Order: sequence, then structure tokens, then C-alpha cells
Amino acid sequence: MQKKQTFIVSTLILLIGGFLTKILGMFIKIIMSRLMGSEGMGLYMLILPTFSLLIGLAQFGLPVAFSKLIAEEKKNNKNLLFSLLPITFIINFLICITVILMSPILSKYLLQENRSYYPLLAISVVLPLTSLSSLLRSYFFGRSNMLPHVVSNVLEDIIRLLTIWIGVPFLMPKGVEVAVTFVVLSNVLSEGMSILVLFFFLPKKITFKKQDFKQNKTYQKEALQIGLPTTMGRLTGSIGYFLEPILLTFALKKVGYSSSFIVNQYGILSGFVLPLLLLPSFFTLAISQALLPVISHATANGNMYLARRKLKQALFFSLLIGIPATCLYFIFPSFFLRIFYHTSQGISYMRFLTPICFFQYIQAPLSATLDAMGRSRDNFKATLLGTFLRTTCLFFFSLLRIGLWGLILATSINVIFTTFYNFYQVKHAFS
Repeated sequence: MQKKQTFIVSTLILLIGGFLTKILGMFIKIIMSRLMGSEGMGLYMLILPTFSLLIGLAQFGLPVAFSKLIAEEKKNNKNLLFSLLPITFIINFLICITVILMSPILSKYLLQENRSYYPLLAISVVLPLTSLSSLLRSYFFGRSNMLPHVVSNVLEDIIRLLTIWIGVPFLMPKGVEVAVTFVVLSNVLSEGMSILVLFFFLPKKITFKKQDFKQNKTYQKEALQIGLPTTMGRLTGSIGYFLEPILLTFALKKVGYSSSFIVNQYGILSGFVLPLLLLPSFFTLAISQALLPVISHATANGNMYLARRKLKQALFFSLLIGIPATCLYFIFPSFFLRIFYHTSQGISYMRFLTPICFFQYIQAPLSATLDAMGRSRDNFKATLLGTFLRTTCLFFFSLLRIGLWGLILATSINVIFTTFYNFYQVKHAFS
């Protein structure tokens, strides 16, 4: 049995790893923006919501379920894994076939950008590897062993960074769509490396029995009961994210904005401003990932005092990074945009969204707590209501001839609503 790490140690490991991967992620975005320009970034950001939607579907919430069930320490972990793998493979096979068949329709009629066809097609190659690596990571999360996740993530991003840096300059002369397709396919190499690293960290002296390979329907049912609401929540959010560029493009074109303006401004907001604002989120993500197995184990054994104390601790740490980050971004938006992207575009977007992201920093621990307590349905309700509110506001605000501000206002409303809703549900769960 692998040695468990305490909540603080797990958080520190994830924090260091999150910092490294966030920095590497920023370098990847910077290199992409410099090599492909705002047009290339715009095209990439256009297909990214679809990518996120398909990843959510392919994983089907099974990594979260796997992690929670392992953390409870009441299951045969090997049998649990082999009971979930067939479900993962079947789901991924069906989704990949669907993507291949639907890519022409998605690119031409929904995204209204023919150049997105090959990048969409490339997603089908990446999905199975992403699902497998996520399932393997969730094993270590459930065991409160965060080091394998950190090492695999860092190496994954390094491989992706080098691949993009070397490959994109050669492919840009062939067209922006070719370069963006290559960027998507770079995940094949990086995810493959991640899987190899995770296998390396698995216990070396594992003995398997015949019953470990049998399909345990009870385990499958429990995992699906957790995974289905999680998937529905992520799917709802991903559908909203997927519809975002479609509705935005339709509404803005309807009131007279050109395609070049939409792609350029959407690239600035989604490619520059939002990644920069969400940079501190690696901290809250680390807290949330470390929090889930701790609260799962505590609530499974009836120790609500410990669960409540760890949540308060997590929220305190989130505020500790969230407040300074909010102040710095609000006062010096131009400085951060110039130092990271060598641009001053998006200052007004950034200054408006900075206070909104403060709520985003504390939303993740609240959401993780609901999942850990087996209340994934509450997370689903929050996401469903928030996404409906955001999508509706996005469409109508975009018709007011205020450019990308319709999207910004809709996003702000969604973040504030979801945070307060999750806070209410967590408070109710502990009462």
C-alpha cells in the first residue's frame, strides 16, 4: 500500500506542480500566439470549446468517481479499475466515430469556419489517450499521492511545448489550419508520455487474482452514480462553452460585426486576457484536488468535523492568493499583458473581469467538496442554471452592439451565480 500524504503536503506538491505547469502553459500560449498570430489563436480558441466538450463526454466523470471510491478505502482497487476500463474504452470508441462523421457539419454549419475541419478531426485521435491518463491520475488522487500527477503533468507540458515550438514554424506557411491541427495532435505525444510516467509510479509488486479482472456490476453502478451527475454538469458547462463562439458569431454578425473583428477580439479575450486572469487558479486547483480525497474519506467515516475544518482551511488558502492577485491585476493590467504577450490589447477587458475572477478562485474548493460528499447532483444543478443564464445573457447582450462585452457580462453573471449557489449547497450539507 502506498504511503498517504497529508492535506498540507498534498497541497504543497500540487501547488509546486501547478505553478510549473501553469508557467509552462503560459509559455505554450505565448509561443502559439507569436508563431500563429491572433488569427491562429482565434481559430484554436474557436475549436477549444468543442475539444473541452468532447473530453468531458469521453471521461464520463469516471476519474472523479474512481478517485472518490478509492479514497473511501472500502473497495478492491484493482477490480474497480478493471471494471471501469471497458466502460471508458466503449465510450471513447463511440465518441471518436461520432467526431469523424460530424466534423464536416460542425466546421461548416455550427462554427461557420471551414478551416476548423482538420483540427476537429484531430481531436478524435487525442481523446482515448486523454481519458486513459485521467483515469490513471485519479488512482493516485484517491490514494492521496500527488507526486505522479505533478511529474506526469510537467513532462507532458514540456513535450507539448517543444513539439509546438519545433513544428509550428514549419507548418504555418502551409496554412493556419494546418498549424492548429498540429497543435491539437501534439497532445498525442504529450499524453502518451504522461501515461508512461504514471505507469512507472504504479506499485512494482502488484499481484493479480482472477477475480480482479471480473466485471463488478456493483462497482460499475456506484461509479456511474457518481460519474453521471459529474458528466452532466461538465457536459452542460461544455455545451455552453461549445455554443459560445457559435452564438457569439451569429449574434455579432447579425448586428453588423465582421468575421475578422470577431475572430480577432475573441482571440484577445480567450487567448490573452482570460488565461492571464486565471493564472492564479493553479493554486485553487491544487487545493481542490488535495481536498477531494480528504473530505471523501472523512465523510465516508462520519467525521464531519474534519471535513468542515479542511474546507475552511482550503477557503482560507484560496483567499490568501485570490485577494493579492485581484489587486495586482486590477491596478497593473497593462504591465501583465505586455510582459507576457507584448501587447496592450485587452486592458479594459482585463480590468473589468479581475474582480469577477476573485469569485472563481473560491468556486473550485466548494465544487470539490460537493463531489467529495457525494453531492455531485448539486454541482450539476449549479452548472445547469449558471450555463443557461450565461448562454441566454450572451445571446441577448451580443445583440446590443457592444462587441465582446456581451460575452464578458454573461460570463461575469455566471461566475457570481455559480459561486453563491455552491456556497449555499455546501453550507446546507454541513448543517
